[in-house]
Amino acid sequence: MVSYTDYEPVPPRARLGFIIPSSNRMVEPQVQHFCPDGVVPHFNRIGMTNRHKAPLEVLQPRIVEAAELLADSKVDVIVLQCTGTSMSGGVDPEKEIIQAMAQATGRPAISTASSLMAALAAVDANRIVFISESPADHHAEKEAYMREAGLDIAASKGMGLPRSDVYCVTPPEYWFDCVAEMQDDSVDAYFVSCANIHATYVIEKLEERLDRPVLTSNQVALWCALRTAGIDDDIPALGRLFRTGLNTQVAASAAE
Repeated sequence: MVSYTDYEPVPPRARLGFIIPSSNRMVEPQVQHFCPDGVVPHFNRIGMTNRHKAPLEVLQPRIVEAAELLADSKVDVIVLQCTGTSMSGGVDPEKEIIQAMAQATGRPAISTASSLMAALAAVDANRIVFISESPADHHAEKEAYMREAGLDIAASKGMGLPRSDVYCVTPPEYWFDCVAEMQDDSVDAYFVSCANIHATYVIEKLEERLDRPVLTSNQVALWCALRTAGIDDDIPALGRLFRTGLNTQVAASAAE
């Protein structure tokens, strides 16, 4: 009689859980494309952008419930993957929502915002060029978070793309040209914000042009999730960041 106990289990190296906006169309394909062999990403969609946009304290019960559902699949880390949402209330509300996710699930929790801060620490960067997809008001909201977190923003530009339908079909070359146009040799790194754009596909090319680390929302979240789960693989297409490890003290302070 056949028994499962007669067979060697085939567990993945790690499972990563991502909470993404209902309107997002880039996190899933990008994470699936770049994930190392043996690492399995899982996704849960909730309303948190566009018509669902609300203060973090209002969204918190929905986010925590989504985290609890991801925890049912035994993920090793849970990511709130939306740059604007995670930065929207400032530094303290972002830390509070990470703590609420971790407390509810018993698993490490991170966000796009905390992943960015850990990534900047890993590449030893504080003075940055900041570019986003956003119109002026939403861009300013994210810039305010980063300034509150202590970053020195040398140059900042919101590209003013009109809606998420445009975000996710604007090609990688557009983002290459936007970033290259803002080259500043006085900065430590460049950050291109938004989890629903194609900028992740031109990181390596931009770093060759600029000779600086280039960070994007989906890249930093995947890097931080992998490192938190104990996966140290280098992914060359995702740039210099993936040649670094996670400073656990920095990551812990970002979540406190």
